[in-house]
Amino acid sequence: MGYKNNQTGYLDGLLSSRAVIKKNNYALIPHDGLVNNVIPGFENCDCSILGSKQLGANFVDYIITMHKDGKNQRGFGGEGVETIVYVIDGVLKVNDGKETHELTKGGYAYLPASTLMYLENGQDTDTEIFLYKKRYQPLEGYEAHKVVGNVNDMEPIEYEGMKDVLLWDFLPKDLGFDMNFHILSFEPGASHGYIETHYQEHGAYLLSGQGMYNLDNEWMPVEKGDYIFMSSYVQQAAYAVGRDEPLMYVYSKDCNRDPEI
Repeated sequence: MGYKNNQTGYLDGLLSSRAVIKKNNYALIPHDGLVNNVIPGFENCDCSILGSKQLGANFVDYIITMHKDGKNQRGFGGEGVETIVYVIDGVLKVNDGKETHELTKGGYAYLPASTLMYLENGQDTDTEIFLYKKRYQPLEGYEAHKVVGNVNDMEPIEYEGMKDVLLWDFLPKDLGFDMNFHILSFEPGASHGYIETHYQEHGAYLLSGQGMYNLDNEWMPVEKGDYIFMSSYVQQAAYAVGRDEPLMYVYSKDCNRDPEI
């Protein structure tokens, strides 16, 4: 893999990529291959679209760097669309049209369907965020509500009883919610207990560390800054390598709904 030469803009070496794209199955997208997109409403922001229906996802994921005065005052979301934002680093102001919440690193905000999300960088330096939207699946007698929090204020759960694999849940386990957001963290040498195969799909952004990820029974190296899309039923598992930091990623998961026929 070549490295960027800051003086010329070219990679040192031949052009190559670790990206693997299997539409409607899985994808691995390294950070150094991302392209900025112009998205209406976002100002002074570098926006990259990650998961989308063109890849096979039933949601859309973005990684966004908000520069000084970066914002979206047009409103993110739309009729019938639920949204969630997670602050990777920096300070973010989130408004739902009624009140403003200031989020710092590890902070997140979920807004229910049809509530527009207004975003603004809360500092003069860059703020990096992971952003998600999905069309909400209503369930009679239940409804979702706004949730604001920070993972640094939460106690992690031992994932399936493993002390070296920790899980943070963002949203309540309530039938009003048709999805959840999590952080999963593997200490070096830790792994999933088995290769998973399930109905739920994921979009995951790696926050730290290095490891190997099994996607459709193909093992591939992953690292901080990578994005992984996993469709329904694709085999999946991870183990962490390295010495200094855990393999940690933030990801979405659809839940609490019976498959439609």
